[in-house]
Amino acid sequence: MSEGPNNPPPPPPAKLSPVPRTRTSTTWVGICAAALTLVVLIIFMVQNTGSVEVTFLWMHGTVPLALALLIAGVGVAILAMVVGAARITQLRRLSQRR
Repeated sequence: MSEGPNNPPPPPPAKLSPVPRTRTSTTWVGICAAALTLVVLIIFMVQNTGSVEVTFLWMHGTVPLALALLIAGVGVAILAMVVGAARITQLRRLSQRR
């Protein structure tokens, strides 16, 4: 079909509304990010197998570098969660008083 005086141009296609974000889609993105992070962590651990000497309080020993860094990272994550939980508890108590 051609455009002309008797044939008006076709209307533009209707815009499709975007698909709403759901909890399932957010969870899926989180799982994908966690899997990618795990792959990177495994590669890091395989590449850093050299032993290092570690002294902590009364304990002395040698462990692979990757394991020492992983333990330190988990310790920092636990500390951050404890501080975050304390702050959330503080804010909840404050909001209940108001």
